[in-house]
Formats: sequence, C-alpha cells, structure tokens
Amino acid sequence: MALKVRVGNEAGRRWQMQAALAAIAALAAIATQGAHAAMNFCAAPAMQSSERTNADPGVRALVKMVQSHVNDQPKARAKLHTEGTLPHEGIYDESVEAEKDLGLMRDAALAWRATGDERYLRLVERFLLAWVTTYQPSFNPIDETNFESLILAYDLTASALPVKTRNAANAFISKMVAGYVEDIDKQNRPLEGTYRNNWQSHRVKLIAMGAFTIDDRKMINAAQRLFVEHVGDNIAPDGSTVDFAERDALHYVTYDLQPLVTAALAARRHNRNWIADRAPSDATLAAALNWLTPYALGTKTHEEFVHSSVPFDAKRREAGLPGYSGQWDPKNAAELFHLAARLDGRYAPVALRLAATPPAWLAVCLPLPAR
Repeated sequence: MALKVRVGNEAGRRWQMQAALAAIAALAAIATQGAHAAMNFCAAPAMQSSERTNADPGVRALVKMVQSHVNDQPKARAKLHTEGTLPHEGIYDESVEAEKDLGLMRDAALAWRATGDERYLRLVERFLLAWVTTYQPSFNPIDETNFESLILAYDLTASALPVKTRNAANAFISKMVAGYVEDIDKQNRPLEGTYRNNWQSHRVKLIAMGAFTIDDRKMINAAQRLFVEHVGDNIAPDGSTVDFAERDALHYVTYDLQPLVTAALAARRHNRNWIADRAPSDATLAAALNWLTPYALGTKTHEEFVHSSVPFDAKRREAGLPGYSGQWDPKNAAELFHLAARLDGRYAPVALRLAATPPAWLAVCLPLPAR
C-alpha cells in the first residue's frame, strides 16, 4: 500500500508515520483473519446469567450432558461407513461410535453459545481440528449426512476459533461441497436412481449448509439450483415423493424431507424462502410437508414397507430392526415438523402434538417465539 502525503513539519511527519502503521496493522489483521463462517444457522443469542438459571430444562440437560464429556478425546476416523449395512457388519459399529463426536461437537458449540464457558469452546476446537484433518470425504451422502453437525459446530464457533482450526475447517467444508456439486453435475439428466431419491436430499443438505457457512457465492448458487431441481425430481405436484413410491414407507418420506427442510433453514438465514420455491413441475417442499401432515396427525395411517422394491428393507425387517414392519409411528416425524415449524409457523401445532418439546439442540439453536 503506497501512502502519498505532503508534509512540511514534525507534526505532519508523525501523522504520516501513524497513518502508515495503521494501514499496515489493518492489512495484517486481514491477512490473519483467515476463513470465517457466515451462515449463523442458530439464531439464539448468548444467555444472560438470569436466563441460564431459568433456562428450559432441555437446555440445562444439554449443557449437563456436554459437561460430562468435557475431557473426552476425539475418535476421528479417515472413513465412515454405515450405508447398506447392519449392526456388527463391516465398520458399522465403529462408524456409529465415531459419529457421536459430530453430535457432541454441535452440542458443545451450543453449550458454549448459551453459557460462555470456554471449556466447551475448547472441546469444539479439539474435535473439529481432529476431524477435518483426519476424515477423507467419500461423497456417500448416507455415510456423511451427520456432518451437518460438524458444519453447525463450525458455524457457531468460527469467530472464536484459532486461525489454524478455522482455515482447516473452511477448507474441509469447501472440499466436501465442491465434491458433491461436481459429482451431481457430471450425471446425465434427467437424474435417476440415488440422484433423485433420499440420497440426493442429503447431498443437497450438505451442499447448502456448507455453502452458506463458508459464504461462497458460486456454491450458494449451485445449492439453490440443485435444491429446486431435486424438488422437481423427487416431489410430485400433489406432494408425494419418489421415496414413498419406491419404499412404500413414511419412514423414507421423513428421511427424504428432513434434510431438505434443514437446507431450507440454512437458506432462510440468508432471506431465501426455499420452502415455497417451485420447480418447473409446480412441486414445492411445502406441498410434501402438507402431504405428510395427515399421517403425522393420525387421520391417515400406513403399514410400512409392505410393497418396498428395495431388498435391503426386507433384510432389515428380517433382522428385527424397529420401524421396518407394522404401522408407521407419527412420532418419528417429530424432529422433521419441529424443524419445519422454524420455517413456517403453520407446522408448529403438528410439531407440538408429536412432541411437546423439540430436541434439546434445536431448543437452544432455534427457539420458537414465545406464545
């Protein structure tokens, strides 16, 4: 930076020196700032002391849970794999155990946000750095869907993290988002198979959350394009989904819609109303939520997986896994509707009927307005 100042006295020279030093300091600050999160998915401000004392029981429970893990060490792995496998097969058990780190990271970030206790921030920093420098993205969205929790943990704490951790996390998220976008864009159109069913919902979620968090305009535009394309591919104008037709199960409708609602919440934080965005077919995410609502309220019922075309569903039923036979339990959609209520208040009565309180992390992250 060149400073051209005409001075003719000692005061002028001192001013010139001070201006130059200020400019150098400003440039140095920019250089050391590194990456930063911009999404701010969670709206809740830090609690004041009186609020912490009288906090919602779910909030207190979350903080107490994190406190019990404050000295834990990360179990970061280079690979996770649960998709298409049963408990005790392959690395299923090890993966499930390691994935607990991702939820703990998110909860610790929320506990820090609520209480200001630096121990929780240090836990996030320790776990985040371990995972983003160890894990190698596989771009299998079922194996990686829980990385939404890592993205949220980074989003909540980025401003307070050391530059090394911040830059490493930003690079990791950028690599994951870019890889998913590239993978989708090289597929032939119209998209088929796992590129139009629930797998794609999880891809779109990770792309949207990551893109908004690192505030990359190109990636954000790709996220919106792919979201609208997937709504058109997966959701019929009447709100029914490809997954329901393939799996004959409301289990997979909720598994399909929850990541899309989460993606729409990330967009909402940037004043984009994806829940109402229409695909060329006239399909919307709102229509799919409306289609599911009678089942959630119990006015319609459904026997699960009876006519599923996927052999793995029969394998899980035979293994005795819960939820793969019998009538669908509406409570399985509680988190979906609590998330949807943060997009549109019309879904709040459905959510509250299914569960009087949302999951603790959501109560801290996006509390509903007091009624």
